[in-house]
Amino acid sequence: MTNSISTSDTPIRVRIAPSPTGDPHVGTAYIGLINYLYARQRNGKFVLRIEDTDRARFVATSEQEIFNSLRWLGLTWDEGPDLGGPYGPYRQSERTEIYREHVELLLANGTAYRSFETPEELEALRQRQIAAKLPPRYDGAHRELSQALIDAYLAEGRPYTVRLKVPAGDPAFTEFRDELRGVIRFEHSNVDDQVLMKSDGFPTYHLANVVDDHLMHITDVIRAEEWISSTPKHVLLYNAFGWAIPRFWHMPLLRNLDKSKISKRKNPVSLIYYRQAGFLPEAMINFLGLMGGGMPAPTADSTPAQPATKAPNKPSETDIFTLPDMVARFDVKNIRLGGPVFDLTKLKWLNGEYIRALTPEKFYAALRETILSDAYLQQIAPLVQTRIETLGEFGNLTHFLFADDIMAPAEVFVPKKRTPEETLAFAAEQLTLLEATDWTHEALEPALKQLGEAQQWSVKENFMLLRAILTGSTMSPPLLESMIVFGKSRTLDRVRRFLETQKKLANTKK
Repeated sequence: MTNSISTSDTPIRVRIAPSPTGDPHVGTAYIGLINYLYARQRNGKFVLRIEDTDRARFVATSEQEIFNSLRWLGLTWDEGPDLGGPYGPYRQSERTEIYREHVELLLANGTAYRSFETPEELEALRQRQIAAKLPPRYDGAHRELSQALIDAYLAEGRPYTVRLKVPAGDPAFTEFRDELRGVIRFEHSNVDDQVLMKSDGFPTYHLANVVDDHLMHITDVIRAEEWISSTPKHVLLYNAFGWAIPRFWHMPLLRNLDKSKISKRKNPVSLIYYRQAGFLPEAMINFLGLMGGGMPAPTADSTPAQPATKAPNKPSETDIFTLPDMVARFDVKNIRLGGPVFDLTKLKWLNGEYIRALTPEKFYAALRETILSDAYLQQIAPLVQTRIETLGEFGNLTHFLFADDIMAPAEVFVPKKRTPEETLAFAAEQLTLLEATDWTHEALEPALKQLGEAQQWSVKENFMLLRAILTGSTMSPPLLESMIVFGKSRTLDRVRRFLETQKKLANTKK
């Protein structure tokens, strides 16, 4: 292993670096919490960096939603795009010149090289390797091009990427210390000559990550364990630049109940969903703290939030603690490496305990801040004003916008002349489309109609199915307008729960 950051006198600095490519993820909050606790316990700095170089998946509203969701949970940062700081800018898209300068340093010292293959040539290489039952990877064909040939390619304007030159001699491996796992070794035969700079001049994650962490003086990289396989590439980059290596802490991934990696197919993963669905931030941050596994049992002098009741066969009262409790008592060295299970039942139980502990005044305030807010009611009112004759009928048409457990019976959601099987198959197609569509009337209507035409479903069948899933009925205010008010995250969750419930029902009948 090579030189690492001092463990004593160096001020602690940690960061999270989410990508603004969609709704903020519970995994971001989970890793953010661990970084926050680590920094606050050591009088260090907690940095928020936005990794927005993936312009193809960039979502304009996502950055602000990241800010909103983290602040909702109480995870405040010391430096970031909105606050500034001594090592900015804190958006990668504003640092492209910095990355290009550092690529030139690597080209000059021989630890990186230009690769001039076309995408078609690389794809042909990949297909040959697949046919030969070899793992697809770059073969290093342009690793040792002569300077004359490089100059000729550059003179003709041929596009190129810049790749990391993984050392070919001894030692034939790279190793690093994971603070939770000990020393981890990767043989160089399993480390690809990773692209550092794409042909469009934008850096890849690997280059930008290392350059930013160094220039922002990050001492501890606390991130998900899925990045372990990328860490040798990062270590090689630190070595190529001659920089000290930070400490690495790779947190176990959040898991579904079946121990698979947490995914939107099995659980809501959007923090926006949890906020809009009426989960309290105190309960959510408590739950994420349990995921980390670093909290000891409370002692008599601790002051956790007290539950109103202790439910049988549910998590115990020792599972309930506040963010200040975590700052005082959390210890990363107590983290369990087994994948923590994101158990929605436990989260709901915790949320219920926090709700029951509220005073009536605070409970009312919580309702008015979420599902009974003026903003939400003002969006709903125009949808029903022309459809009711008394104000008392308001609830008849809008209950689905406030209820959590909506499930249409088969006689409601299965159109005439359709079977349940083909109906559920089409609903799954609707879900896939909705996940990828902008949440506006102008985008949703033509996208849904195009799907119906492709699958030979009439507009009436198409929209009635979606109406039944969302509302549990064949009658409601205008469908698309209702979906927009209800929100993308909650609509997708309702469709997913519908499909999962129907799948379970089908299995029980077999």
